[in-house]
Amino acid sequence: MQFDIFFSIAQTPVSGYCPSEKEMFENFFDQVKLADTLGYGCAWIAESHLSTEVQKNNLNPVVPHFKGEIGLNVDVLQLAHRVFACTKHIEVGSAIMNILCNGGPIAAAERIAAFLALHGLTETESRRLQIGFAAGRFEFMNRAYGIVPRDSVEEAAWPVVKGLIFREAAHIFLHLLQGKSLSSQDIAPSILNKGMFRSEEDWQRVKEAYVISGGDDRAVEITLNPRFVFEELKIIPKDWRRDLLDLVVGSHDPSLQAELNQIMPVKVFNLSITSPELIEDTHHRMQKDFHESAGPWQRSYMPRTAMVFLNDEIGLSEEEKEVAARNEAYEALGEYWKALEGTLDPSKVEGATENALLGSPSQIASQILKRYDAGDRLMLWFDFYNHDNERVMRNMRAFAEKVIPLVNNGSR
Repeated sequence: MQFDIFFSIAQTPVSGYCPSEKEMFENFFDQVKLADTLGYGCAWIAESHLSTEVQKNNLNPVVPHFKGEIGLNVDVLQLAHRVFACTKHIEVGSAIMNILCNGGPIAAAERIAAFLALHGLTETESRRLQIGFAAGRFEFMNRAYGIVPRDSVEEAAWPVVKGLIFREAAHIFLHLLQGKSLSSQDIAPSILNKGMFRSEEDWQRVKEAYVISGGDDRAVEITLNPRFVFEELKIIPKDWRRDLLDLVVGSHDPSLQAELNQIMPVKVFNLSITSPELIEDTHHRMQKDFHESAGPWQRSYMPRTAMVFLNDEIGLSEEEKEVAARNEAYEALGEYWKALEGTLDPSKVEGATENALLGSPSQIASQILKRYDAGDRLMLWFDFYNHDNERVMRNMRAFAEKVIPLVNNGSR
């Protein structure tokens, strides 16, 4: 198995304490330097934009109960330069880069090209930049950049339109990273049809808006105007180390995964708790759909987030470690659900707890051997609702020095 590490850098109160931004970043660099020495493969860094606290004052706040800031990293490329400068082996990944905001897909592609032109100046450099990319989790972060319905049709179809906007952006993003010259006319149009909607009623609402705006009531498809309109262009720098770039799409849309792999190799990101059935279906499909230039699909091409509540504190028995870790998990996950939804749903907390890795090193090793395939790649989340820097680092060390050897030596 492969073991990476996930960093949220979430500045939210825990047990009444909320660190300063300076402390949050100092803790991150302490932890990523330790992760490097312990042999973790990639540091996946969460991305967020705009103040979560301030959006609570808006007419339609997305997360009205969340205290503090969901994340402090707004630019993984700036962090990556510093991480590569203070480490020797670990790679850096975005979890996940939003390619709709901050200038959209063209700007995102050009920033990556500029980063890798600099990162690859040393001919012996082999550490990759692993770009997980998606449309962003919270809509308020995109609305400020004009990702809003442009007319009554888009408003009626907005849940579907958002997915089509990301599809359009992803095609632009990949073609430009390939080094192509491109105009918006080269991108296939976004088209709405009945099959995209959950019900006949939803589709009829869209059709009504279309007819009122002058459309033909006999239409079975509705073509949208391009979201990104531009004449022929090409990003610079042009000559950069494409072998140092790994792309991972944050979407479970099978058709989109297949489409993007017609352009270039694109792996699949799994940040949320996803059913085992969907995970195995994705692996099965990607064996067929993965871009042939990168060779056969491997299970490690879909990194999977795993929350870790490890207790290896001195003086506790195995049973006491399991109880303490479970209590820590339940408290942290309870705070998380209250932050997102405003109420505590015990069933959700219990479900998330059962999906987490928790207990002593030997208990966690047993859980990994039971739940995961030998070829899987885990992004271990140690800092979930935990600002105790020393404890987080003790857990990172215990996992690397005690859990991983047990997994590697275990039988399936």
